[in-house]
Amino acid sequence: MKQLFAAAHETFTRARKCLAGLGLPWPAGRAGHVLPYGLSVIVLAALLLPWGGAARGEVPEHLQVSRLLVTLPDSCPTPDGLAIDPDGNLVVACPNFADPSKPACLVKVTPELEVKHWFNFPTLAETGRAAPMGIAFDADGDLYVADNQNWTTGNGQHGEINQGRLLRMRVRHDGTIEKMTVIAHSISHPNGVRVRDGHVYVTVSLMPKVKRDDGLLTSSVYRFRVDDQNIALSNTLEDKNLLATFVTTNRDCQYGADGLDFDSRGNLFVGNFGDGALHKITFDDQGNVTGNTIFAKTDFDTPMDHPRFQEKMVHAKMRSVDGIWIDENDHIYVADFSNNAVARVDPKGNITVLAQSPDTDGADGGLDQPGDPIIWNGKLVVSCFDVVTGKDKVNTGHEAPHTLAYIPLE
Repeated sequence: MKQLFAAAHETFTRARKCLAGLGLPWPAGRAGHVLPYGLSVIVLAALLLPWGGAARGEVPEHLQVSRLLVTLPDSCPTPDGLAIDPDGNLVVACPNFADPSKPACLVKVTPELEVKHWFNFPTLAETGRAAPMGIAFDADGDLYVADNQNWTTGNGQHGEINQGRLLRMRVRHDGTIEKMTVIAHSISHPNGVRVRDGHVYVTVSLMPKVKRDDGLLTSSVYRFRVDDQNIALSNTLEDKNLLATFVTTNRDCQYGADGLDFDSRGNLFVGNFGDGALHKITFDDQGNVTGNTIFAKTDFDTPMDHPRFQEKMVHAKMRSVDGIWIDENDHIYVADFSNNAVARVDPKGNITVLAQSPDTDGADGGLDQPGDPIIWNGKLVVSCFDVVTGKDKVNTGHEAPHTLAYIPLE
């Protein structure tokens, strides 16, 4: 009887949410009791749940529930890239696209969950702005940053505006920034960053100068030595530091290489955002690329003009690939930015959705457009970007609070 009551309560609760989402009143009388005629309306709402509810942000049941790690101050309206410093603090890059009046900055979250401002990010004199997105530390504690200058402005009609930078911040033991070095500049759209074996790798999500006959987007990964300086990119296939390229076939979301990380064997995995795909790049002993193949890909293939697109999209696995993190057992954790979800891909390429949220403000720990995942102190932490909207995004708008969420690891 208890199970029957619980099931009935769940149905009524979902029906009530569905009615609200459809703009219909809850059929109640005095003291909120359900009127007899309302039973038919509730049944109708329950029947409509797969259509009305899902189209307005309802999501399928999931295995875990995300929780609130910390609420960030008003100076951090757009948390993005995550990294762990040598002292075990979680570092958050905040490009603050949601409120350009707030200086781009980096903050630290201590193991005791105290949020501390670290520094305001140096602006580019030419533009007067900064946009730190992907970040990574090397073994010496220096910080590497993708400064995505043109994320908000675009690259121009022909890809002629390219002001992004890949930077190295020399960090003293006391945490102060001793020096900033420009590794590369004139980058169209630098995004994710990783450091390995004396090299720094950066994804470039858009390469509009590269024209294809089919009109599809090309994106890439570049590789530099950590001590390189002032390398100017042409953002074409002629750049000598170009490591690998990708084509995004999803015409409804032409956004390419985003998150990247290495597994225990030195293979590089790169997320193709629009295709919801993970690419595996292999190397020989000299570091030359020997393969670039799709390792795992979403099961979603519904075009945006389909009348049930929004209903179907939230039931997809790994519909988009933003930031990624690979653990010591080579499980890949993926921020599914578009679906307000986090997925895990096992070493065989099988995809599991770990947690998922409807449109939310994140105050209760909901996934409010997850941008970057990281494992920190036994938790899978994700930044909540909460800026981008559109028909293919569960997120419908930016609002406070500004949060980091987490998923407990088994």
